[in-house]
Amino acid sequence: MAPVSNSLQPPSPDAKEQERGSVFRPKFGADGLVTAVAVDDSSGDILMLAHMNAEALAATLATGEAHYYSRSRKAQWKKGETSGQIQTVKRILVDCDQDAVILRVTVGGDGGACHTGARTCFYRAVGADGTLTRAD
Repeated sequence: MAPVSNSLQPPSPDAKEQERGSVFRPKFGADGLVTAVAVDDSSGDILMLAHMNAEALAATLATGEAHYYSRSRKAQWKKGETSGQIQTVKRILVDCDQDAVILRVTVGGDGGACHTGARTCFYRAVGADGTLTRAD
């Protein structure tokens, strides 16, 4: 995805326009965030779930690299800025009411996404008894 110059449009009060229209109008929650899921563009693996505020989403569109908003630190951050795991955005998909996005990305550095060192944040599976085991 080439960087895009985009001033984000507010959500449409018309549900039909919001859900079926051709203009990107992200619908931020009361907390000012949309949910963002990063997916490896070549494998389809889910890498991570994060959140974006308007600034992070605009930065992602402007640079073609994923920026997120940390709810715990209350700050915007560029994925991979310190780890080298830069997420280059190939495509952005938006859900029907535009309150969640999927970022199809390629990952730099070691190709990982999780702060634990795992390739994906979803590296454990939940058993019927509630135990966690490695998913890979």
